[in-house]
Amino acid sequence: MTKNELRIVFMGTPEFAVETLQKLVENKYNVVAVVTQPDKPVGRHQTEMQPSPVKQYAIEHGLPVLQPEKMKDPVFVEQLRAYQANLQVVVAFRMLPEVVWDMPEYGTFNVHAALLPQYRGAAPINWAVINGETETGVTTFFLDHNIDTGRIILKKPFAIPDDADVEYVYDGLMHLGAQLCLETLETIIAADGHPASTAQEEQAGVLKAAPKIFKETCEVNWQQPVKKVYDFVRGLSPYPGAWTTLVAPDGKETVLKLFKTTKTLLPATMPGHISADKRHLYISCEDHLLQIDALQLAGKKRMDAAAFLNGMKELEKYFVK
Repeated sequence: MTKNELRIVFMGTPEFAVETLQKLVENKYNVVAVVTQPDKPVGRHQTEMQPSPVKQYAIEHGLPVLQPEKMKDPVFVEQLRAYQANLQVVVAFRMLPEVVWDMPEYGTFNVHAALLPQYRGAAPINWAVINGETETGVTTFFLDHNIDTGRIILKKPFAIPDDADVEYVYDGLMHLGAQLCLETLETIIAADGHPASTAQEEQAGVLKAAPKIFKETCEVNWQQPVKKVYDFVRGLSPYPGAWTTLVAPDGKETVLKLFKTTKTLLPATMPGHISADKRHLYISCEDHLLQIDALQLAGKKRMDAAAFLNGMKELEKYFVK
């Protein structure tokens, strides 16, 4: 098989997926169509429709775009079939029904931002950092009936430095995933469409999940070791952001987001207790104090600790919960 014999439909939505689509186009793969989410309403009155980053790239490069509301819609299924793709590539998209993933002759493979079978789910990058992993990676695998459980084609590891936040890991995996996609395509071509693959059950041990993250997921629990809280904050920074509730002396409560912190060996007081010196702000965890370096009060802009301290009076009477 040659590269020219592949007819590829690409499926994806966010910026993370654009990098892979761009690599396919730059390397002259025959992308016959792109499938992405419908445009979303934005703006104060939700009257302006915003296309996904993948759609924007596809339109700029003259690629046909399909935006189904429902993946099982018979009209969409027939439109997709009309492109006669023999392979589908999926990056950061929704779950596909069998009628879609089983359509091409050579199947459908996904680029997943974790080393499967670990971190199956919607937020693998966040959870790897939250859990203090020192390594994650990307995996290509064939889709099957369940979420992120299909046969593995290739993997590539990626180191997570102790001071890295989600933005760093996201950017690294975005580029690594695009490269692994190209290597997977080369493997498929070399194997005439049927590359060797490995069942995930053969690599399974104690599995860590990566479920979708909601607002309540992001609330800080101060009754745990400082390393846990430190990893939690960087695992949600810069988005969606870890948060806690700041309680004023008069009992008024305000949401406080945390973006950057530093572990210390300073002895703990009571979890949630706030303290400061001339330059640093601290919140007590279970065992040590966590230094707060970048934060944001509800309705305010992100600021460093010095700016926060300049605007605070009677800080010793505040606490977080």
